Amino acid sequence: MADPSSYRPSPGQIPDSPGVYKFRDEHRRVIYVGKAKSLRQRLANYFQDLAGLHPRTRSMVTTAASVEWTVVSTEVEALQLEYSWIKEFDPRFNVKYRDDKSYPYLAVTMNEQYPRVQVMRGHKKKGVKYFGPYAHAWAIRDTVDLLLRVFPVRTCSAGVFKNAARTGRPCLLGYIGKCSAPCVERVTAEEHRELAEEFSDFMAGRTGTYLRRLERQMMDAAEEMEYERAARLRDDIEALKKAMEKNAVVLADATDADLIAVAEDELEAAVQIFHVRGGRVRGQRGWVTDKVEAVTTGDLVEHALQQLYGEETGDSVPKEVLVPALPDPVEPVQEWLTGRRGSNVSLRIPQRGDKKALMETVQRNAQQSLVLHKTKRASDLTTRSRALEEIAEALDLDSAPLRIECYDISHLQGDDVVASMVVFEDGLARKSEYRRFQIKGRVGDTQVWHGEGQDDVRSMHEVIARRFRRYLAEKEKTGEWAEGEDAFTEEDGRPKRFAYPPQLVVVDGGQPQVAAARRALDELGIDDIAVCGLAKRLEEVWLPGEDDPVVLPRTSEGLYLLQRVRDEAHRFAITYQRTKRAKRFRASPLDDVPGLGDTRKQALLKHFGSLKKLRAATIDQICEVPGIGRKTAETIAAALAQAAPAAPAVNTATGEIMEDEEPGTTADTSGEPVAAFTAGPPDRRRGQET
Repeated sequence: MADPSSYRPSPGQIPDSPGVYKFRDEHRRVIYVGKAKSLRQRLANYFQDLAGLHPRTRSMVTTAASVEWTVVSTEVEALQLEYSWIKEFDPRFNVKYRDDKSYPYLAVTMNEQYPRVQVMRGHKKKGVKYFGPYAHAWAIRDTVDLLLRVFPVRTCSAGVFKNAARTGRPCLLGYIGKCSAPCVERVTAEEHRELAEEFSDFMAGRTGTYLRRLERQMMDAAEEMEYERAARLRDDIEALKKAMEKNAVVLADATDADLIAVAEDELEAAVQIFHVRGGRVRGQRGWVTDKVEAVTTGDLVEHALQQLYGEETGDSVPKEVLVPALPDPVEPVQEWLTGRRGSNVSLRIPQRGDKKALMETVQRNAQQSLVLHKTKRASDLTTRSRALEEIAEALDLDSAPLRIECYDISHLQGDDVVASMVVFEDGLARKSEYRRFQIKGRVGDTQVWHGEGQDDVRSMHEVIARRFRRYLAEKEKTGEWAEGEDAFTEEDGRPKRFAYPPQLVVVDGGQPQVAAARRALDELGIDDIAVCGLAKRLEEVWLPGEDDPVVLPRTSEGLYLLQRVRDEAHRFAITYQRTKRAKRFRASPLDDVPGLGDTRKQALLKHFGSLKKLRAATIDQICEVPGIGRKTAETIAAALAQAAPAAPAVNTATGEIMEDEEPGTTADTSGEPVAAFTAGPPDRRRGQET
């Protein structure tokens, strides 16, 4: 735990102007990004008496080891730079909204010659009109199915469209009247584009014009006694009205607004957004965040606006944004939104009328979302914190292990030996930091062992040594307090692979594996990283140099977290080991024969029935296979003579050893190669793998 006074800059060093500041920890990772109208006044608030700080702010300043800042011209520039840095560094103490899904939009691809209506997710594309977001993709498809009666716009993919144009026959929708079939030139490109424009106008809320036009056409058809046409128009009107009912009118026509509500407690906050377009609720979305810093409702609203509109431009930013509380100050945020849209944006709190009533509905949704989230997580944040505290107490650590790395060795009867490294930060898996190793039997330039046989201890020593040699190399190259952004990042901006050390190393195993890991660290001169092992048999925690294990209660959250870390390392190692084993089983001695392709390999196996019979054949017999000359036959015979026979194959259904075949190269009645598996005694762990 750092003392903030150790890195506090003198007041004269900090400029009294707008800017953005970054707090970094002892490993130079950015842990917090903030902006300020006056950097001097804002930073002074962090370096007051710790007892007067909010608990989360106190945790941040004691975790940090340095602070730096960048001066900008205006508060709007500060807002933009803060958003960019939060996206780039993902600081752990900043508010991060977790959007649990990619919301679908109804999209009309006006950038194509024949516009298409479809469901789209992800980043928005230029030239495409979007409507939504919707909560579910099926809601979009239901709406489109109703509207295609009136606006028969193309919905097919490019492949289907080209195939229909080639054959001269439209798809099913073209036959039943739900597509105008531009693929077979039933309508021109201009007429089809006009249909797409009308579809877009209707989805944008301009519905009255089309309903009145259809009603007038229906009456005219009835007067002219074209009753079938009048009936079709009547059904079209009903389809449009049914589609409109799915998006009830809540505000005055032509109202485009986003309503944002926040429900919060001391630990978490839920944000709900209703998207109103053309006076109708077109979509809804929500986020939940941990309040890892001391923030007000206005601050939460500002962060939500950054995430919601940070990458949007034009009409994607509405004319009006209604919020429960305004950011302080509000002017830079409003100016930033106006810049994103390209025209004026109103950011305000609704005071009365329909907008206030709808805001109350959004607020109720936010409150229910927070309650549901807490029920699902079962106070997960508190649980993770308690688990880390229990581990620190049980292992006698100075502080909670915020970064835990776990290592596991996996092999099959001593072959294909691999290792895995998984990382948990703040009790959650950090999959981008996972690494896997092939065991080589050497550390650096020193041959340690031959890498054959089941020697988990030596494998563990090797993988720990290799991982932390890389860490020391990065540390030596950059310096522990290296300045600049590239101290712990590659040239392309990604984190360096082994730049960050853990507070705790967990190995899958007991005393021998723990001793090997500790010995590897000692040989490298690393003494500030704790090591423990988790043995599977009794789930005992072993420490280096201790004769007796640490036994955590079965109900302990700390033990549960260690089990999750260990099981994840085992899963990751097993997956890698199976991949390597599958590649080895698919290999054949025939692969080493130069110029022998798959076709002639299959011909050889089909002719002889198995690799064993091929190995026993003479050169003259091999020459009898079509396409095999004498020189190739001699090469094949030499290659098979040099290759050692593999273990016998096993019938996986009966367990019978098939003496007359070889694994990986048997042939079925059609002559195609069929994979086989070798047998072996099951290991004490899962199945045959370790």
